[in-house]
Amino acid sequence: MVDRTVNNFYFPGMARPRTFDEAQVLRAVRDQFWNKGYAATSMDDLMQATGLGKGSLYGAFGDKHQLFLKVFDTYCVSSVESVKKTLEGPDAGALERLRQYMLGVATASAAPANRRGCLLARGTSELAAQDAHVADRALETFRGLEAAFVRCLEQARAHGDLAAHADPQRLGAMLLAVFRGLEAVGKAGMDEASLRGMVETAFEHLPARVKRRR
Repeated sequence: MVDRTVNNFYFPGMARPRTFDEAQVLRAVRDQFWNKGYAATSMDDLMQATGLGKGSLYGAFGDKHQLFLKVFDTYCVSSVESVKKTLEGPDAGALERLRQYMLGVATASAAPANRRGCLLARGTSELAAQDAHVADRALETFRGLEAAFVRCLEQARAHGDLAAHADPQRLGAMLLAVFRGLEAVGKAGMDEASLRGMVETAFEHLPARVKRRR
Protein backbone atom coordinates (compact mmCIF):
# COMPACT_ATOMS: atom_id res chain seq x y z
CA MET A 1 0.00 0.00 0.00
CA VAL A 2 1.36 3.43 -0.94
CA ASP A 3 1.83 5.85 1.96
CA ARG A 4 0.34 9.16 0.73
CA THR A 5 1.18 11.11 3.89
CA VAL A 6 4.42 12.22 2.22
CA ASN A 7 2.38 14.93 0.48
CA ASN A 8 2.07 16.71 3.81
CA PHE A 9 5.81 17.14 4.30
CA TYR A 10 8.52 19.27 2.70
CA PHE A 11 12.08 18.31 2.01
CA PRO A 12 15.14 20.54 1.61
CA GLY A 13 15.25 22.02 -1.88
CA MET A 14 11.52 21.74 -2.45
CA ALA A 15 9.58 24.94 -3.21
CA ARG A 16 7.34 25.80 -0.30
CA PRO A 17 3.76 26.89 -0.98
CA ARG A 18 3.03 30.60 -0.84
CA THR A 19 1.64 31.75 2.47
CA PHE A 20 0.24 35.05 1.22
CA ASP A 21 -2.70 36.21 -0.86
CA GLU A 22 -1.23 37.00 -4.28
CA ALA A 23 -4.15 39.22 -5.33
CA GLN A 24 -3.88 41.25 -2.13
CA VAL A 25 -0.13 41.66 -2.55
CA LEU A 26 -0.51 42.82 -6.15
CA ARG A 27 -3.17 45.34 -5.14
CA ALA A 28 -0.76 46.76 -2.57
CA VAL A 29 2.00 46.91 -5.20
CA ARG A 30 -0.35 48.57 -7.69
CA ASP A 31 -1.40 51.23 -5.20
CA GLN A 32 2.20 51.95 -4.27
CA PHE A 33 3.19 52.56 -7.90
CA TRP A 34 -0.04 54.45 -8.47
CA ASN A 35 0.51 56.81 -5.54
CA LYS A 36 4.24 57.46 -5.91
CA GLY A 37 5.07 56.62 -9.51
CA TYR A 38 7.57 54.07 -10.79
CA ALA A 39 10.83 55.93 -10.26
CA ALA A 40 9.94 57.14 -6.77
CA THR A 41 8.97 53.65 -5.59
CA SER A 42 11.76 51.54 -4.12
CA MET A 43 11.84 47.85 -3.28
CA ASP A 44 11.80 48.91 0.38
CA ASP A 45 8.51 50.74 -0.31
CA LEU A 46 7.07 47.61 -1.88
CA MET A 47 8.26 45.46 1.01
CA GLN A 48 6.60 47.80 3.48
CA ALA A 49 3.38 48.00 1.46
CA THR A 50 3.07 44.23 1.07
CA GLY A 51 4.59 43.05 4.33
CA LEU A 52 6.82 40.66 2.38
CA GLY A 53 10.58 40.38 2.39
CA LYS A 54 12.68 41.08 -0.67
CA GLY A 55 13.33 37.39 -1.22
CA SER A 56 9.63 36.58 -1.22
CA LEU A 57 8.84 39.38 -3.67
CA TYR A 58 11.66 38.44 -6.03
CA GLY A 59 10.85 34.76 -5.78
CA ALA A 60 7.16 35.21 -6.52
CA PHE A 61 7.10 38.11 -8.97
CA GLY A 62 10.60 39.09 -10.04
CA ASP A 63 12.23 42.49 -9.74
CA LYS A 64 10.64 45.93 -9.43
CA HIS A 65 10.22 46.31 -13.18
CA GLN A 66 8.54 42.93 -13.55
CA LEU A 67 6.23 43.77 -10.66
CA PHE A 68 5.24 47.03 -12.32
CA LEU A 69 4.57 45.37 -15.67
CA LYS A 70 2.38 42.76 -14.01
CA VAL A 71 0.15 45.26 -12.22
CA PHE A 72 0.16 47.65 -15.19
CA ASP A 73 -0.97 44.91 -17.58
CA THR A 74 -3.72 43.79 -15.21
CA TYR A 75 -4.90 47.36 -14.70
CA CYS A 76 -5.04 48.06 -18.44
CA VAL A 77 -6.96 44.89 -19.27
CA SER A 78 -9.49 45.44 -16.48
CA SER A 79 -9.96 49.09 -17.49
CA VAL A 80 -10.97 48.19 -21.04
CA GLU A 81 -13.24 45.38 -19.87
CA SER A 82 -14.94 47.71 -17.38
CA VAL A 83 -15.68 50.33 -20.05
CA LYS A 84 -16.96 47.72 -22.49
CA LYS A 85 -19.28 46.27 -19.85
CA THR A 86 -20.57 49.73 -18.90
CA LEU A 87 -21.38 50.60 -22.51
CA GLU A 88 -23.00 47.29 -23.44
CA GLY A 89 -26.63 47.38 -24.44
CA PRO A 90 -29.08 47.66 -27.32
CA ASP A 91 -28.76 50.11 -30.21
CA ALA A 92 -31.52 52.22 -28.69
CA GLY A 93 -29.92 54.39 -26.01
CA ALA A 94 -26.33 53.70 -27.08
CA LEU A 95 -25.51 57.37 -27.57
CA GLU A 96 -27.01 58.31 -24.21
CA ARG A 97 -25.08 55.51 -22.48
CA LEU A 98 -21.88 56.88 -23.93
CA ARG A 99 -22.79 60.45 -22.96
CA GLN A 100 -23.64 59.46 -19.39
CA TYR A 101 -20.43 57.47 -19.10
CA MET A 102 -18.36 60.46 -20.22
CA LEU A 103 -20.21 62.75 -17.82
CA GLY A 104 -19.40 60.30 -15.04
CA VAL A 105 -15.72 60.46 -15.99
CA ALA A 106 -15.91 64.26 -15.87
CA THR A 107 -17.40 64.20 -12.38
CA ALA A 108 -14.87 61.65 -11.14
CA SER A 109 -11.96 63.59 -12.64
CA ALA A 110 -12.96 66.71 -10.69
CA ALA A 111 -12.99 64.92 -7.33
CA PRO A 112 -9.98 65.80 -5.12
CA ALA A 113 -9.59 62.12 -4.22
CA ASN A 114 -8.87 61.32 -7.88
CA ARG A 115 -6.15 63.91 -8.43
CA ARG A 116 -3.55 61.15 -8.70
CA GLY A 117 -5.14 60.23 -12.04
CA CYS A 118 -5.20 56.68 -13.36
CA LEU A 119 -2.33 54.21 -13.43
CA LEU A 120 -2.54 54.01 -17.23
CA ALA A 121 -1.86 57.73 -17.60
CA ARG A 122 0.80 57.78 -14.91
CA GLY A 123 2.67 54.78 -16.23
CA THR A 124 2.46 55.97 -19.83
CA SER A 125 3.74 59.47 -19.11
CA GLU A 126 6.61 58.20 -16.97
CA LEU A 127 7.79 55.11 -18.84
CA ALA A 128 6.43 54.82 -22.38
CA ALA A 129 9.25 56.84 -23.94
CA GLN A 130 11.88 54.34 -22.78
CA ASP A 131 9.93 51.13 -22.16
CA ALA A 132 8.54 49.41 -25.24
CA HIS A 133 6.32 47.07 -23.23
CA VAL A 134 4.62 49.94 -21.43
CA ALA A 135 4.21 51.86 -24.69
CA ASP A 136 2.72 48.86 -26.49
CA ARG A 137 0.36 48.01 -23.64
CA ALA A 138 -0.76 51.64 -23.31
CA LEU A 139 -1.46 51.92 -27.04
CA GLU A 140 -3.36 48.64 -27.01
CA THR A 141 -5.43 49.93 -24.09
CA PHE A 142 -6.21 53.23 -25.79
CA ARG A 143 -7.24 51.31 -28.91
CA GLY A 144 -9.49 49.13 -26.78
CA LEU A 145 -11.17 52.15 -25.21
CA GLU A 146 -11.55 53.75 -28.62
CA ALA A 147 -13.12 50.57 -30.00
CA ALA A 148 -15.69 50.58 -27.19
CA PHE A 149 -16.62 54.18 -28.05
CA VAL A 150 -16.76 53.38 -31.76
CA ARG A 151 -19.07 50.44 -31.11
CA CYS A 152 -21.51 52.70 -29.24
CA LEU A 153 -21.42 55.26 -32.04
CA GLU A 154 -22.05 52.56 -34.65
CA GLN A 155 -25.08 51.45 -32.66
CA ALA A 156 -26.29 55.04 -32.38
CA ARG A 157 -25.97 55.51 -36.14
CA ALA A 158 -27.81 52.25 -36.80
CA HIS A 159 -30.62 53.40 -34.53
CA GLY A 160 -30.80 56.80 -36.20
CA ASP A 161 -29.41 58.89 -33.34
CA LEU A 162 -26.45 59.89 -35.51
CA ALA A 163 -26.54 61.05 -39.11
CA ALA A 164 -26.04 58.38 -41.75
CA HIS A 165 -22.86 60.11 -42.94
CA ALA A 166 -21.32 60.16 -39.44
CA ASP A 167 -17.98 58.37 -39.18
CA PRO A 168 -17.94 56.39 -35.89
CA GLN A 169 -14.20 55.73 -36.18
CA ARG A 170 -13.25 59.39 -36.37
CA LEU A 171 -15.80 60.39 -33.76
CA GLY A 172 -14.60 57.63 -31.44
CA ALA A 173 -11.03 58.89 -31.75
CA MET A 174 -12.20 62.41 -30.91
CA LEU A 175 -14.07 61.20 -27.83
CA LEU A 176 -10.99 59.26 -26.73
CA ALA A 177 -9.06 62.54 -26.78
CA VAL A 178 -11.80 64.19 -24.71
CA PHE A 179 -11.79 61.23 -22.33
CA ARG A 180 -8.04 61.48 -21.73
CA GLY A 181 -8.16 65.26 -21.54
CA LEU A 182 -10.74 65.21 -18.76
CA GLU A 183 -8.33 63.46 -16.44
CA ALA A 184 -5.41 65.70 -17.37
CA VAL A 185 -7.20 68.98 -16.65
CA GLY A 186 -9.03 67.45 -13.69
CA LYS A 187 -5.67 66.71 -12.05
CA ALA A 188 -4.84 70.40 -12.40
CA GLY A 189 -7.96 71.32 -10.42
CA MET A 190 -10.50 72.12 -13.14
CA ASP A 191 -13.98 72.27 -11.60
CA GLU A 192 -16.70 69.72 -12.29
CA ALA A 193 -19.01 72.09 -14.15
CA SER A 194 -16.27 72.96 -16.64
CA LEU A 195 -15.37 69.31 -17.21
CA ARG A 196 -18.99 68.30 -17.73
CA GLY A 197 -19.38 71.26 -20.08
CA MET A 198 -16.57 69.88 -22.23
CA VAL A 199 -18.43 66.59 -22.55
CA GLU A 200 -21.74 68.26 -23.37
CA THR A 201 -20.09 70.43 -26.02
CA ALA A 202 -18.47 67.40 -27.64
CA PHE A 203 -21.80 65.57 -27.85
CA GLU A 204 -23.68 68.65 -29.05
CA HIS A 205 -21.35 68.75 -32.05
CA LEU A 206 -21.85 65.14 -33.07
CA PRO A 207 -23.65 64.96 -36.44
CA ALA A 208 -27.24 64.21 -35.53
CA ARG A 209 -29.85 62.80 -37.87
CA VAL A 210 -32.00 65.53 -39.39
CA LYS A 211 -35.63 64.74 -38.64
CA ARG A 212 -38.03 65.27 -41.50
CA ARG A 213 -40.94 67.61 -40.99
CA ARG A 214 -44.35 66.05 -41.31
